[in-house]
Amino acid sequence: MENRSSFFAGILIGLGSYGFLALGGIPGAIIFAFGLVGVVLSKTNLYTGKAGVMELKDTPALVKIWLFNILACILVGLMVKVIGGEAADRAKTVVDGRLAAGPWRSFLKAVGCGLIIDIAVWLYRSTKSIVPVLFGVPLFILCGFYHSIADVVYLTAAWKAEPAILWYYPAIVLGNYAGCNIRRLVLKDYSPQ
Repeated sequence: MENRSSFFAGILIGLGSYGFLALGGIPGAIIFAFGLVGVVLSKTNLYTGKAGVMELKDTPALVKIWLFNILACILVGLMVKVIGGEAADRAKTVVDGRLAAGPWRSFLKAVGCGLIIDIAVWLYRSTKSIVPVLFGVPLFILCGFYHSIADVVYLTAAWKAEPAILWYYPAIVLGNYAGCNIRRLVLKDYSPQ
């Protein structure tokens, strides 16, 4: 069941990513929130939703979540590529911009995304309000931050076989992980009142 949960979370994020690619700009950033809202309401396993709450000893389980998330996003990315149109063109533009950012900037942009997603999910779990998710997702997108699961959709739809992907993708996976753990390091056992 855990694998299905992770796969379904990937589908949700993939659909949100597709919505972003289809609309672009602020409307696309807002519609992307469908993915994370779906994840928190269905209580499915998303890498960036779990990285800030799982212990180091749970790393194999987190890796498994990540793998099933990206498998689902590869399928959605292939759908974007096959359907084509503006969404596929936008994916190429997104990927070109990400690869041009270089490893260090990509890592930092992924840290920003991880921090925002972790806080949004943490606040949802603490308050059962989806408002932080509805604002957090457009915030990370409009800031130009990188989400390692969503980026699988963009990379697959753009279908770029460039050596830069070998540093780019690991940099954002690690950056998301680092960002997802900032709140835990700073606040320790704090819960919102």
